[in-house]
Amino acid sequence: MFLILFSLPVYPQGKVYDFRLKDTENKIVSLSEISGKYLTVIDFWATWCQPCIRSMPRMVELSEAYKDQGVGFIGISVDSPRNLSKVKPFARSLGIRYPILLDSNGELMGELNVTAVPTLFIIDGDYRILYMHEGFNAGDEVTIQEEIDKHLGSNGH
Repeated sequence: MFLILFSLPVYPQGKVYDFRLKDTENKIVSLSEISGKYLTVIDFWATWCQPCIRSMPRMVELSEAYKDQGVGFIGISVDSPRNLSKVKPFARSLGIRYPILLDSNGELMGELNVTAVPTLFIIDGDYRILYMHEGFNAGDEVTIQEEIDKHLGSNGH
């Protein structure tokens, strides 16, 4: 007899708190100020991360596709303080129109147990973590889109 165990990822308290970080304009912004009406996609990345660079155009496409459906996107750069000057031009060059926040000391990354970039979370209006995705390979955007659709549908939207 074989016993198959399925383990679900364990999220810190299963929720994200209403964090506050600086944006690329050096303004302190809270999650509640910029989260989506129904869902928010939080994407941790860095300018030096090749999988992040490959994922960004897909995230921009998804953010555009869902912007009128109550889904917000937030990019969180984990670049070190010496790389911070690259973040804003990098984001602009990729056509990112959603908010980019800076976690250069890795504090939020640590609190959410993010151990790799890119790491993406989908959270609901109560900041519950509905989905987490680590890394990026071609085609992952389809899985992410399916998760957004699934959770939008389960909210009756």
